[in-house]
Amino acid sequence: MHCERCQQEATIHEVVVRDGEIVEKHLCEQCAAEAGLSQAGGSGISIADLIGQYVMAKEPGSPAEAVTPAKPAPAQGCPGCGMTYADFKAGGLLGCGSCYSYFEERLGPLLERAHEGSSAHVGKAPRRAIAEARGERSSSAAGARRELAMKITTLEQKLAKAVKAEQYELAATLRDELAKLSSGVARSADRASDTPADSGMGGFS
Repeated sequence: MHCERCQQEATIHEVVVRDGEIVEKHLCEQCAAEAGLSQAGGSGISIADLIGQYVMAKEPGSPAEAVTPAKPAPAQGCPGCGMTYADFKAGGLLGCGSCYSYFEERLGPLLERAHEGSSAHVGKAPRRAIAEARGERSSSAAGARRELAMKITTLEQKLAKAVKAEQYELAATLRDELAKLSSGVARSADRASDTPADSGMGGFS
């Protein structure tokens, strides 16, 4: 298309609706600048506005006013504090307890990534529960030691009877079993002595 003034290639196209009629102007950059039009500072009318104006102008009895595009709906936020998801992404913190349920669909995948596959937060255990669990472990360890001592005593009695009855093969088997159990007791005793006892003195004696 050619410029209406100088017949060079038209690069600026202005479309205006006046009294229900579409008026088009085709100008080159130089002529458009002289006429006060430029590409960067155009009238700002979008194609949708132009079509809307044209359709309204063609309808009988309707005013030929500029159609303003519908404004985007404001971003909805948490009913508790009004925080939007964009606010959360920018700050990294939620505003209130209601945010967790309001943004649940979007937070689920984030929590799964953060908690390595689990979207449920388990939390910390109370100190009392930890202490009780430690007590159970120590009492179960003491019970295991008692049971081991009873096995050793029983095996020693069987070994003595086997030697007295001159059943040397049975005695050798019992002796080997006793050696295994005794080495297990020695290892567990070593481990128990290696763990430092908390004296409450900060490591000073």
